Amino acid sequence: MKHSFVICAYKESPFLEECIQSLEKQTVKSTIKMVTSTPNEYIADMAKKHNIELIVNEGQGGIVQDWNFGYKQIDTPYVTIAHQDDVYFPEYTETLLKEFERSKHPLIFFTDYWELRNGEYVKENKLLKVKRIMLIPLKTRLFFNSRFVRRRILSFGSPICCPSVGYVRANLPNPIFEVGFRSNEDWQAWEKLSKLKGSFIYCKKPLVAHRIHEDSETSAIIADNKRSDEDEVMFSKFWPKFIVKILVKFYAKGQDSNNM
Repeated sequence: MKHSFVICAYKESPFLEECIQSLEKQTVKSTIKMVTSTPNEYIADMAKKHNIELIVNEGQGGIVQDWNFGYKQIDTPYVTIAHQDDVYFPEYTETLLKEFERSKHPLIFFTDYWELRNGEYVKENKLLKVKRIMLIPLKTRLFFNSRFVRRRILSFGSPICCPSVGYVRANLPNPIFEVGFRSNEDWQAWEKLSKLKGSFIYCKKPLVAHRIHEDSETSAIIADNKRSDEDEVMFSKFWPKFIVKILVKFYAKGQDSNNM
């Protein structure tokens, strides 16, 4: 197989099995592994039930550390770090493989997405509209290889759906993510990767459902204002200070979309 999913399992998520089942229902099969830094009977039972290799991260835990650890456990050319609360639609892997194989030097693949709230799919809201508008330039394949275009997009925020991202291991640095971020670990990674030569491949078809719920890490970060601090760090990579202050205030309004 050319592609693997690595599920980063944390504590006892009631949505973990739904995520696993969505990976098993892919039209093209992938290797599936699971990693955790919070080993418990629930996670072990899920892995055993679905015949998935479970690898325990006995080093430092944390969202970034777990993602980097999971990434290192994969030996296939392509990998997707599956988020335990989210759902992957059946054509995700098939589409990823087709896009990677037709690209000369792919870096990452990512897709549009829906939100999943209280068991219902939300196909459109203010946040989704804004992200789709930001990604309009990448609807044209001509711009997949443009470092200028993707850096301009990222200078206004991160419209890339992290759970949907597939990585080409041979063309990327390792580790992908930097320890120190709790909210913008993905935005930081995209900013770093945006400087590389190669393709950011965007599929405008929604192939992932990202779950929004009150116990999510994103909701916790917003509650303690940590996200605004990290937004300032990221905007500073693109803009002078006086513009950064304006963007941070504007960007903070979008955080309301993650509240239940």
